[in-house]
Amino acid sequence: MPSTVQRRALRSTVAGLGALATILAATVPAVAAAPSAAPAGHPAGKGGACVRTLDAGTSTLGVAFEGETYDVRVHVPDAPDHRALPLVLDLHGSNNNATLQAQISGLEQVADAEDVIVATPTGDLAFEHTLPDGNWAWNVPDVPLTSGTFPPADARDDVAFLRAVVDQVDGAGCVDDRRVYATGFSGGGRMASALACEASDVFAAIAPVAGLRAGRPDPADLSRPEAGTCEPENPVAVMTFHGTADQVNPYQGNGDPRWGYTTQLAAHEWADINDCRVGPRSVAVSDEVTRYAWTKCDEHADVVLYEVADAGHTWPGSDLDMGPLGRTTQDIDATALMWDFFSSHQRRG
Repeated sequence: MPSTVQRRALRSTVAGLGALATILAATVPAVAAAPSAAPAGHPAGKGGACVRTLDAGTSTLGVAFEGETYDVRVHVPDAPDHRALPLVLDLHGSNNNATLQAQISGLEQVADAEDVIVATPTGDLAFEHTLPDGNWAWNVPDVPLTSGTFPPADARDDVAFLRAVVDQVDGAGCVDDRRVYATGFSGGGRMASALACEASDVFAAIAPVAGLRAGRPDPADLSRPEAGTCEPENPVAVMTFHGTADQVNPYQGNGDPRWGYTTQLAAHEWADINDCRVGPRSVAVSDEVTRYAWTKCDEHADVVLYEVADAGHTWPGSDLDMGPLGRTTQDIDATALMWDFFSSHQRRG
């Protein structure tokens, strides 16, 4: 985790929220390892023996995609090279980057404790660069950017790119393909949601923070998802966390075509998609946190929503001061809860 000096630097460099998003400037150490090309793929987790060639610790893997090579931050635990491990994609928010996302989520500490590989890739849509590793966003399918404009027609297909990340981390890292998961913060949460909609053959579960969607908002009625924009082939388990005082992606929804309908409706939609037959059942976790759960779902693909009263656009349990984004609850630890959820769900077939 960051030192006290680094935390103070993070707090002192938080920029204003702006119209729809904030810039979090950080003095976080860059990944030291030089980029390496992904080696020829191993059958890791695909029915044959595998050998992990990625070193333990944090390094950079060069992921080849459509004639370009993209550096992806990868953290590998110190585990036997022949044992297939779970993989979690950790997706940064809009106007942010992988280095800072790793600090926000703390998933790399979970990786070491639980023998998990964490890959933290970077979006390809650039903002004005004010962070040491740049400011980037994801190309969420058919959804505008925070500017209100759509990505250019030749923008990278990020659903296809993130499939490539999984495949190439698998080839170098020996991944159990039944246990591949995605989380993300804000715009990264919206991207993780799109992966569940469009790549359910890859991902067993997702856990967006402040960004769950169930298809794009209907342009004719932003208060609901557009029919046909989230039809996964397989059930995907869903856990999400959201503050009721979030001003960027409001819990109660808004009239922004990149956000639209409420977080509660998004969770309900996923419960319908997964054919959950019980719920929602609510439990007061603390004075400010309520847990809603839908169960008895197809292939045990449960849906869970943690509603955090008066919390902002923040990651529950993170010890980083996210400044103008609002209050961060310490009543729950989103990272620990999502790993417990992931570890109890795996893709079937």
